[in-house]
Amino acid sequence: SYLWQIPLTIAVGNTSHISSETIIWVSNKSEHHRIPALEEASWLLGNINQTGYFRVNYDIRNWRLLINQLTRNHEVISVSNRAGLIDDAFNLARAGYLPQNIPLEIIKYLSEEKDFLPWHAASRALYPLDKSLDRTENYNIFNEYILRQVASMYLKLGWPTNNLNKSLVQASYQHEELRREVIMLACSFGNKHCHQQAATLISDWISSNRNRIPLNVRDIVYCTGVSLMDEDVWEFIWMKFHSTTAVSEKKILLEALTCSDDRNLLNRLLNLSLNSEVVLDQDAIDVIIHVARNPHGRDLAWKFFREKWKILNARYGEALFMNSKLISGVTEFLNTEEELRELKNFIKSYEGGAAASFSRAMETVEANVRWQRLYKEELFQWLRKSLTH
Repeated sequence: SYLWQIPLTIAVGNTSHISSETIIWVSNKSEHHRIPALEEASWLLGNINQTGYFRVNYDIRNWRLLINQLTRNHEVISVSNRAGLIDDAFNLARAGYLPQNIPLEIIKYLSEEKDFLPWHAASRALYPLDKSLDRTENYNIFNEYILRQVASMYLKLGWPTNNLNKSLVQASYQHEELRREVIMLACSFGNKHCHQQAATLISDWISSNRNRIPLNVRDIVYCTGVSLMDEDVWEFIWMKFHSTTAVSEKKILLEALTCSDDRNLLNRLLNLSLNSEVVLDQDAIDVIIHVARNPHGRDLAWKFFREKWKILNARYGEALFMNSKLISGVTEFLNTEEELRELKNFIKSYEGGAAASFSRAMETVEANVRWQRLYKEELFQWLRKSLTH
């Protein structure tokens, strides 16, 4: 095996500025480097501008100083490092290297964040945490906390609008991507205005048969509409899925169908996915995976996967990537002791290949169950205190 020297860039900062970076060359698995004593209000930042492919952890005092800096004047820290702090904190907490509240405290500053990258990092990091909690009885506490962090920026940015000539008002690409990210978070976590807007856009499409929904938020609107509205909307989206010839639109419509809260519709879609004349073989995998990502359908997709394994394995077994994608996607967010037992029993009894994929799935589910056991209540206790202050 090889050991590579890793350049770790560090800088010291305070409330008004950050120093020029210094490089420390890390040559061994474990090293100690002495850094000159810092002033009381100064903080240390590692991996300047996120040029290194690794995570950086700090002692709790330094994390607190960085959180305070983000709250008081986040622009002292570069955009890429702000995104990096968010990403590192969530992933380190997930692995148990940080208290669960630290990443949630970091994102409190986002109401003042106008750059896309930190919002994108937060959205991407919140996704697996949301999936860890979305079937718990206290999920509404987490949901409310995230809504509070998103609310003010959602109000500032609003939705893409039309001018008198009915053409989309153009903004910078970064601004539109930021707006999309915030709308996605707002609708996903149940912002009432976001839900109303999505329902209005869907209703207008149905009544006029003209799709005036801005292209870059169509997936959000379709999914939100299907989850909120009645079976007629699901049937409308299903009809549009069959009638459209645009590949990208077809994909968005099919994924939207998996967003329903109606378990009967989700079961119907799962069964339809086995019919190659209705859903293409390569798209059927996405149907099953997206139903598994829906808290109302996770157990349905998991049951369907086990019951139809022989059919699925016969269809995708030769295509190792497809089979691996399916196994990973269906099991990725299983996190109860019962689901872990079911996975173990299934692996013992199944026939066919994909042993490596099932081994990785077992590791993932074991880690999910461990996180629930060790950290879930810690997270909820902090959230309860935070929401009452």
